[in-house]
Amino acid sequence: TNAAINLLPGSVTLAFDPYAPNLSDWMKKARAAGHEVMLMVPLEPGTFPYDDPGPLSLMTANAPEENRNRLKSILGLTTGYVGVMTIMGSKFNTSEKHLRLFLEALKERGLMLLEGVVNSETLAPKIATEIGLPWAVTDLVIDSIPTKTEVDNQLAELETILVNKTAVVAIAEAYPTSIERIGAWIAGLSEKKFVLAPLSALANKQVKK
Repeated sequence: TNAAINLLPGSVTLAFDPYAPNLSDWMKKARAAGHEVMLMVPLEPGTFPYDDPGPLSLMTANAPEENRNRLKSILGLTTGYVGVMTIMGSKFNTSEKHLRLFLEALKERGLMLLEGVVNSETLAPKIATEIGLPWAVTDLVIDSIPTKTEVDNQLAELETILVNKTAVVAIAEAYPTSIERIGAWIAGLSEKKFVLAPLSALANKQVKK
């Protein structure tokens, strides 16, 4: 985490897990280094209970009030974030009733949404657009296989996607290899005529050319 904060430029947005120890300290440190920060919100996956999003997760089996209370607990853990990034959620984000309540709560607080998983079935962009919530979706995960070769391959894929889209969002873990390869890739962006931007600058802009 220290490496991500200190070695990557401020235009790289950093997202923090609500279960992380010393959460507020890490987010303050990231902001002090010039990064925009997001807070992660775990949602129910289709693979639950095999994959458990934890005690604060929003679940389709919960009453609306329970999900509101859990979201309030998460959002109250710290301050200074521009929006939330969802974790998991392959079941939750296809349930319009549950997802709409979640997204309306984000709008009430003036936050942005990042759909943190690559999921073509998610209803989040549709509902967010309907209610006027700023949104972005993850186009690809750079380090699902965290090796130098695979990270470089995914960064090349990102450039391919940009041929047809005005903006692309890619995410990665704070692995040493990921940080090193992302940093090297960023150093060559200007000659490729690409611009790295914080996530808030890409709200509602992931459209086809």
